[in-house]
Amino acid sequence: MQWTSMDMEKYLSAKEYIDTAIIPIIPFQLSHETTIGKSTSKRELVSIFATEIESELSGRTLLVPNYYYLEFGDKEEEVKRLNAWTKEIQSQPFKHVFVLTFDSIWKRYEKDLDANLLWLPGFQTEGVNPQEMMNIIRGQVSDVVELMRSYW
Repeated sequence: MQWTSMDMEKYLSAKEYIDTAIIPIIPFQLSHETTIGKSTSKRELVSIFATEIESELSGRTLLVPNYYYLEFGDKEEEVKRLNAWTKEIQSQPFKHVFVLTFDSIWKRYEKDLDANLLWLPGFQTEGVNPQEMMNIIRGQVSDVVELMRSYW
């Protein structure tokens, strides 16, 4: 289920069956003009991945709104904020909370997170036709879904 009014109605009526939340985390920055394209590409890819994962695990997962953080900001502060999100989600109660990112910096803070980190290595999207890109994404989504199921 996604963060839409229609899905939230379904969620409220089937809350006891939905035990897994996915938080896509996305870097934001405007100060380094040479990497803005890379930052926006990460946002697009994380959104596509999150939607595909939610679709594969429909009926058991809730895709919460994207969590944005300053790409070059204080990650320790972001860990605190992200843990506050996780605490709120777990209080509903969700047994499993996953944080989805392409940003490898989060691996350094994984042990400090109250959620399970799903770090995906990025891949080149320029020059790849849309159908080929979706095939790559679906292949990686299959692997991520299998990993998530291992937590259940």
